[in-house]
Amino acid sequence: MSDLFQGNIENTTNMISKSILTGAFFVLGSGLVALAQSAEAVVGTWYTTDQRGKVEIYPCDDAYCGKIIWLKEPKNPDGTPKLDKENPDETLQDRTIVGINILEGLTFEGEGEYEDGEIYDPESGKTYSCLMRLKEGGNELEVRGYIGISLVGRSEKWTRAE
Repeated sequence: MSDLFQGNIENTTNMISKSILTGAFFVLGSGLVALAQSAEAVVGTWYTTDQRGKVEIYPCDDAYCGKIIWLKEPKNPDGTPKLDKENPDETLQDRTIVGINILEGLTFEGEGEYEDGEIYDPESGKTYSCLMRLKEGGNELEVRGYIGISLVGRSEKWTRAE
């Protein structure tokens, strides 16, 4: 009788151990899925600070990129489309501003932070190092362009477009 009782205890202990391990793998797996989803939280359409433009942020390779998809004033006073005339590469100066990739190579670092990218300013034709921070709630994005270290630069607040 005691052997039977002992066997039931061992079986029950093994079942509990397996349940705990299964639960732990489920929780860890869910955490990894949540982490992957949080990296995608920046994906979407964003108004620039002054709402003169919209930038679509999307995954590209193992990073995030962004392109101008709308301008409040896409044309010059004479009716011609605004061009990337300040670009230092003369071969790119006849392309329209709408459609230009202005964000490249931003990698997700966790907790709403994206780093090691670049941002292009079509108004000056200059490219800067860039980092972004998705603010709590996911509807505000701090975009910082800088030279050298992030302390020397300028930040803008972009808002999610509906």
